[in-house]
Amino acid sequence: MSSRALGRQIVSVKPIHVPAPGRGLDLQVKVTAPRSDQNLPVIVFSHGNAWSLDGYEPLVDRWAAAGFVVVQPTHLDSRRNAIGWDDPRFATIWRVRIADLHAILDHLGDILAQAGLETRVDRERVAVVGHSWGAQTAGALLGARVLDADGVPGEDFSHSSVSAGALIAATGTGDTLTPFAAENLPFMKPDFSTMGTPALIVAGGKDQSQLSTRGPEWFTDAYHLSPAPKSLLTIAEAEHTMGGIAGEAVAETTDEDPARVALLADAISAYLRAALGLDDAEWTVLAGTAEDGDGTWSITSK
Repeated sequence: MSSRALGRQIVSVKPIHVPAPGRGLDLQVKVTAPRSDQNLPVIVFSHGNAWSLDGYEPLVDRWAAAGFVVVQPTHLDSRRNAIGWDDPRFATIWRVRIADLHAILDHLGDILAQAGLETRVDRERVAVVGHSWGAQTAGALLGARVLDADGVPGEDFSHSSVSAGALIAATGTGDTLTPFAAENLPFMKPDFSTMGTPALIVAGGKDQSQLSTRGPEWFTDAYHLSPAPKSLLTIAEAEHTMGGIAGEAVAETTDEDPARVALLADAISAYLRAALGLDDAEWTVLAGTAEDGDGTWSITSK
């Protein structure tokens, strides 16, 4: 990312209320954007379990500085809503999460108007990005489905306005779930075979999940099991928090590394600019750097 982009002023507007009938709790979003420039592309970002629209500033601010408008909802599983594993609502939150993103996309014009951005956004260039549970949520809008108990793919939650995406630490197939995950998270049985929208998959080489008996390669399933075009960014030393993408010095960060966060943020913005047909120069340079690098991170594409 250029030094000019890093010095660009950004602004955030929150909370903006989004119509979501039957949700039980209001759907609120935060919008972060550069203070200047026109024809800005959009990222709708889905947070990981327990987070909110106030998280992930290291990513969101960097994307906004790079020229994206970022829309962040607070999903029902946010810790501020106090809906735990034993809450009867928890079993269907995965569906509500997907519905949240659909509501945002369906009301995007009104959201942008409330943020004062309606004349500055390119509504034809929209991407979805998510981390962890948010990656599964975003993946559904890219075409991934959830297998039922009999292994039959569920409904199609893809959205016609989404042209590209990025999935950070997306959980893999459900055939190696731990007993806890199988009992409490039965929706963690993704089918990536229908996820046809262009996407970047980001996986950590040291991301050992407590939800699967497989190793870090579990988080590469979204790349290997989905149709092209896809790219895979593997960061060798990254754990599930990818260096601290949810925030600086937050409690669950196990691999604090600001440089890793910057790499991830810049790789996603470069990929999305290319995938959305804006400019592929940054992505081309990044891929070349990975090929000539020291192996701390790599990029594979198909």
